[in-house]
Amino acid sequence: MMYQRPARKAALRGCAASLAMVPMLAAPALPAFANTIPRTPIEHIIVIVGENRTFDHVFATYTSPSGDAVSNLLSRGIITKDGKPGPNWALATQYSANVKNTYSISPTTKDPYTKLPPIMTGGAPSKASDTDPPPFATVAAASAVLKVAKDGLVQNDATILTTGATGLPNDSIDTRIPNAAAPENGPYEITQTIPADSYTASPVHRFYQMWQEIDCSVAHATAYNPSGCLNDLFPFVETSVGAGTNGSPQKAGFTDQSTGEGSAAMGFFNIAKGDVPEFKKLADSYTISDNFHQSIEGGTGANHIALGTGLAIYYTDGNGAIATPPTAEIENPNPQPGTNNWYTQDGYSGGSYSECADATQPGVKQVEAYLATLPYAPASKCLSGAYYLLNNYNPGYYGDGTVNTTTYTIPPSPVHTIADNLNAAGISWAYYGAGWNAYVKDPNSELGSIYCNICNPFQYETNIMTDASQRKTHLKDVMDLPSEIANGTLPAVSIVKPDGLADGHPASSKLSIFEAFSRNLVAEVQKNPTLWAHTAILITFDEGGGYWDSGYIQPLDFFGDGTRIPAIMVSPYSTGGHVSHTYADHVSFLKFVERNWDLGPVSTNGRDNLPDPKSTKSNPYVPTNSPAIGDLMDMFDFSKTPG
Repeated sequence: MMYQRPARKAALRGCAASLAMVPMLAAPALPAFANTIPRTPIEHIIVIVGENRTFDHVFATYTSPSGDAVSNLLSRGIITKDGKPGPNWALATQYSANVKNTYSISPTTKDPYTKLPPIMTGGAPSKASDTDPPPFATVAAASAVLKVAKDGLVQNDATILTTGATGLPNDSIDTRIPNAAAPENGPYEITQTIPADSYTASPVHRFYQMWQEIDCSVAHATAYNPSGCLNDLFPFVETSVGAGTNGSPQKAGFTDQSTGEGSAAMGFFNIAKGDVPEFKKLADSYTISDNFHQSIEGGTGANHIALGTGLAIYYTDGNGAIATPPTAEIENPNPQPGTNNWYTQDGYSGGSYSECADATQPGVKQVEAYLATLPYAPASKCLSGAYYLLNNYNPGYYGDGTVNTTTYTIPPSPVHTIADNLNAAGISWAYYGAGWNAYVKDPNSELGSIYCNICNPFQYETNIMTDASQRKTHLKDVMDLPSEIANGTLPAVSIVKPDGLADGHPASSKLSIFEAFSRNLVAEVQKNPTLWAHTAILITFDEGGGYWDSGYIQPLDFFGDGTRIPAIMVSPYSTGGHVSHTYADHVSFLKFVERNWDLGPVSTNGRDNLPDPKSTKSNPYVPTNSPAIGDLMDMFDFSKTPG
């Protein structure tokens, strides 16, 4: 029986025609010294992008064997190594708030919870099934899918595809977790009584919800936290609006259990007790960052777009000109009358665009007003009249280059991506999306539907998608990777995306499955010693998925940054279990590529134009020259001889 993509990843497909380039966002001319010869020993860089986990959610109790400091729940004294409350437990206190009539990113009326709202199951699968997985009911059924899909998992991984169902109804209290009905006010260890590979709820992680969750105001600012983001409204946002209203009125009898999430955002794995073993092994052996962030407040699509463009894309008329989207697709986070924080228009089948250059627009004025109060007053980076995509809508093209005209689809984009610069410089690149081959043949097929169309930043772009040779050369399936790695034909720059089965997304996948995917790819590269000697593999996530995190957040522009996410750099030049504290986000990957191959920024408007961070020894996490992001170069030691 073939695997059916869960509803959470249901393919979003739709709109428009070929576009002219927009001069104000055209890429700068490549410098004369752009070259196919890299500046460092890294001749190949691969980024593997999983889904929806924050740094503290994964590395809450991690300690480095090198002795390098790690900023996490353990080091900050919020929890002890056994996952219990620590001496600084109060630093994680969460609040309820009163937000009526007008949206707020930092409500003035709020109170600490006595007990947090219940921890809920959300959409996590109740039971195993071979007809409606995951998880599969039998190893045989899981093995059959892996044999056909060839999606980066191997036959030995089949067993982890059969475990972890909740045994509970969707959107119910997760009684597998002690005190789930009335948890203490702070983070909780997910694996107190359940295995680490159990399915759990997926917290809300949309744009305006995330700005609200992190609760930013200069009134809260300190020397350690100059942005004043408190990260103290996560359960409140989960329970008051959840994943969006889609413009619908709030149902009668609404409670803090109605969104099905409760306080799922506060869960963490305990790596000190053996959770997340594959990532711990890689962290112990190579280099991690404890200051790497999601680029965009919001979801999967917007963050993958930033990985390709350096920022964001906007709605057009189908011919390259800025246009206004349908009213039902425009965000309005102002609460509906008579509700506490139930947004007027927001959701996956609702608002996802904002005209962020207009400071009078709902939600926009609150974010822009906050940015204006920061000492460095970051620019919004929004073009006049443009409605930017803030969350997840379909890319404007199907895999065969035809235009998608369905609802909730952003028209084909004229905005440059890193692909344009690499092409101009003659540097090889590819995007490997699991399920791509099946998706191109039939997006609605069983395997094609688990390909993540919103995750491919190049599938939005006219320059790539309207050129058959570009699609054939650069857009590939994960099943193409093993032969290219073995043959030494891997491109210089590779972006690798698992399918909905293996990406580690809460509720529809598991962190243990993404660990297996990453382990397998690292092993494949290491089997080719010549390739491995000059390769770096960055393992990271698209965004924090709405999980709570204690790290500093640096506002860079209207779009973010967001919470910290894990980032592991696996390379012969990144050994030793070191920890980088340099402030970075997804666009730091672009900066690395540009520095390594002497390329210019992708556009004049992207974050790859930002300077490298400067910081103090007393607080290496906060740039003194904000806004600034790093280029990942400090995750390597190029003076060493790889062994």
